[in-house]
Amino acid sequence: MFSSSSYSLSAFIAYRYAKSNKASQTSFVAFINRFSVAGIALGLMALIIVVSVMNGLEGQLKQRILGVVPHIETEAIDASHIEAVQAIDGVITTMQYREAEAVVQSRSDLRGVQIHGVSPEVMVKHTMVAENLEQGRFSDLASGSYFAIIGRSLAIQLDARVGDKLRVMVTGASVYTPFGRMPSQRLVTVSGIFDMGSQVDDKVIYMHLDDVNRLLRDPKGSGVSTRLFLDDAFNYQAVVTALKGKVNVDDSAIKTWRERQGPLFDAVKMEKNMMMLMLLLIIAVAAFNIVSALVMVVSEKKGDIAVLQTQGMLPNTIMWVFILNGLFNGVKGAGVGLLLGVFTTLVINDVLAILGVPIALAADGSGLPIEMQAAQIIGITLLSLLLCVLASVYPARKAMKIQPSQALQNE
Repeated sequence: MFSSSSYSLSAFIAYRYAKSNKASQTSFVAFINRFSVAGIALGLMALIIVVSVMNGLEGQLKQRILGVVPHIETEAIDASHIEAVQAIDGVITTMQYREAEAVVQSRSDLRGVQIHGVSPEVMVKHTMVAENLEQGRFSDLASGSYFAIIGRSLAIQLDARVGDKLRVMVTGASVYTPFGRMPSQRLVTVSGIFDMGSQVDDKVIYMHLDDVNRLLRDPKGSGVSTRLFLDDAFNYQAVVTALKGKVNVDDSAIKTWRERQGPLFDAVKMEKNMMMLMLLLIIAVAAFNIVSALVMVVSEKKGDIAVLQTQGMLPNTIMWVFILNGLFNGVKGAGVGLLLGVFTTLVINDVLAILGVPIALAADGSGLPIEMQAAQIIGITLLSLLLCVLASVYPARKAMKIQPSQALQNE
């Protein structure tokens, strides 16, 4: 039976071996030990920095793009079911909504866009777009006003300013004229400009839902759908499942942000995972330097191991001596790497500013977006320690198989 006293003895001897004395400070074994500890520390530090920055970039994309794109859109939900849908866990609110492909023309240019017919009062309370308006207000989008809010990128491309008139042409609705079939069109007034800093800023125009219905020759709104606002857009699948249970709708009647922006977020996630894998391999290389160091320690300490065996120490106790020795080295490296990684991540923008490196990827243009997740950092730190323990198993098993008679004879 492997008792707690045996663990304590193994830990005590392992700590003595891990704590190099003056005689071993200049030895090759001590050098490899220090090298492996430094490698683990640098690898873990780099992993924490990279993962935190990648989390920040993913969060920025989530905020900028999914703040514009509908999280979930479904066919119009009956008023009797609205309260049940809003009660679904993760759903903030719902809104009557309509979207249409259109062409917008200014005095200088012509662009294809998506018109979003919205309820201004809901947009003001529940969207990031309302918080990123440079000019105008959503409350200006009164029914019948034919006011429009456009993105800053689109305003630059069209050379349009607040108060300018734009011609909006909808190909999905057409009228017959003496000149033939013509798309439904209307002059709209730019009443506001938003800037989300995303790739969809130049593709979206916001108008009042009633105005969009009239533009589409559907004043009764028979083509209106329901838009769901979620507190976490990444939790869309659970909401879709709950929605099917609350409202009898087909899969074809439900659209999510994944259909439009899924490939982009998949690419970001894959890039983050590949970066984590590469840096974990660096940590693994450093951790497996422990193997060579411990193998040499076992060779140096054969006489000590033999003496301990003759005094009654069990082979399992000897094995744990060297496993804990490797773990102690891992703790030193992971501890230093954890502290350096967290500290460097917190000050990285200040350091870049001092060095004069022009990196401005955050929404406010302040530098790199940083998002440290405690659970993630703890997880990769524990994984680093696990690699150190696994690297110690081979030399530890080699130590437990040493025969005292042969070892003492060689001594």
